[in-house]
Amino acid sequence: MSYLCPLCHHPLLPDSAGWRCENRHQFDRAKEGYVNLLPVQHKRSKQPGDSADMIQARREFLDAGHYQPLQARVCEIFQDSLPASGVSVLDIGCGEGYYTHAVADALQKSGEAEVHALDVSRVAVRAGAKRYGNVRFCVASSHRLPFADGQFDAVLRIYAPCKAEELARVVKNDGYVLTVTPGPRHLLQFKELIYQQARLHDETPEALQGFTLVEEQSLNYLMRLNSETAAALLQMTPFAWRARPEVWGVLATTPLFEVETDFTLRLWRRTIERSNADE
Repeated sequence: MSYLCPLCHHPLLPDSAGWRCENRHQFDRAKEGYVNLLPVQHKRSKQPGDSADMIQARREFLDAGHYQPLQARVCEIFQDSLPASGVSVLDIGCGEGYYTHAVADALQKSGEAEVHALDVSRVAVRAGAKRYGNVRFCVASSHRLPFADGQFDAVLRIYAPCKAEELARVVKNDGYVLTVTPGPRHLLQFKELIYQQARLHDETPEALQGFTLVEEQSLNYLMRLNSETAAALLQMTPFAWRARPEVWGVLATTPLFEVETDFTLRLWRRTIERSNADE
């Protein structure tokens, strides 16, 4: 499969250096194997996405296995929902590829599976591409997916923003989107440190036009973290921007910090409404 040119939307074809479209827009393949499909005019900042420090904190936390139950649940859902072979999957907002590579491993054990990963952070994509050879990584905007119509059997979206229209465009009819969002009590103990009144996350599911919700499940458990790991987890979250110095001080002096995880997983199926003339 090829990519679409982010500038003119024509197919990109591989050449010796990377990828090129018929309008001669050229995108080089990095030495790590990924391709950067985020033109400067599509960037909202000089270095969009997570920074190197955030990527390193997240990798250390994830490598310690604290979110392994979520990783396993995502893989199970895809294994139960998708054919045993010949599937194509996209992970939007892949970060450094912790979930992506596990999905690729699980699907490729049973048959042929092509797994793509996309993130706006070049630092994250480079780290993932260096580590996981069974995933095709690219730097690109989740609002302008550089893929053809109906290219994927399934899309994974953990927290990442993406327009429903773009999801509907790239997912095959009867294909799936698996979303993971914070459950009501997710990381509530961090909120209690940062805010005067800690509110639960909103449970209202988003409306994905063009998709039907076919399954919803929760995953929650208590984590017991040392001070360094708790600080690494906070660094991964949007709460880090609002954490005052005294919050970091509390974590640094707390040998055991207990914090809840609470994930909501929703499986959506791509549906095309048929007119009376089609029946």
